[in-house]
Amino acid sequence: MARLISVNVGLPRDIAWQGKTVHTAVWKTSVQGRRKVRRLNIDGDGQEDLAGHGGEHRAVFIYQIASYRYWQNHLGRSDFTFGEFGENFTVEGLSDDEVCIGDHYRIGSAVFEVTQPRVTCYRIGIRMNEPRMAALLVSHGRPAFYFRVLEEGEVEAGDEIVRVTQGPETMTISDVNALLYKPGPAGTGVAHSGAQRRLAPVVRGAARTDAEHRRDERQPWARSGDRPAGGVDRVPPDACNGQEA
Repeated sequence: MARLISVNVGLPRDIAWQGKTVHTAVWKTSVQGRRKVRRLNIDGDGQEDLAGHGGEHRAVFIYQIASYRYWQNHLGRSDFTFGEFGENFTVEGLSDDEVCIGDHYRIGSAVFEVTQPRVTCYRIGIRMNEPRMAALLVSHGRPAFYFRVLEEGEVEAGDEIVRVTQGPETMTISDVNALLYKPGPAGTGVAHSGAQRRLAPVVRGAARTDAEHRRDERQPWARSGDRPAGGVDRVPPDACNGQEA
């Protein structure tokens, strides 16, 4: 049974980093009791750059406790606290290999829809004091994902997570993450899927770019040299387009 382990919130703050001041909301702290989830936010939560973070399609960020355990082993660390990865919900279950774009889940009295994987950002490295972290999340394929809020309601740690509707195209978070980051035709069939309509704009754009480039490789006269060879223009690890801060 999938369940909500921790609800984590945080407001933007100034962080000193490499001689600079970074304004970020990647610091999330576990809270007790029931919290209201609204269309754009959880009460007490916020994002710093609203052009690239948060919004309807990225209202709630999820990370799995299984990935916590993975990173504890990989990095040899035992100092993680809930919210370490900038997530709003720390969950048991909901693997990236199983969760699909368009899935609907009920948690407490709120209902959510899965929209996209995290497109990662350098700020997670600041939060974890691990400069490699953005690149590691990409290379190890452990992005987790975002919810949009279909029905506002209240949630609390310990709530069961119930899937009420499966995404019609069964395109998993891992599928979309491969489309964004893996070289070659990893996204073949994904960009042409009806699921594209359900993706948040940043992912939909990447899927469209991938499809266009594959077409260009088959028909080089269609567009001349406007993209480098080798597949989709990859979103770099420090893109900060639609991620956790």
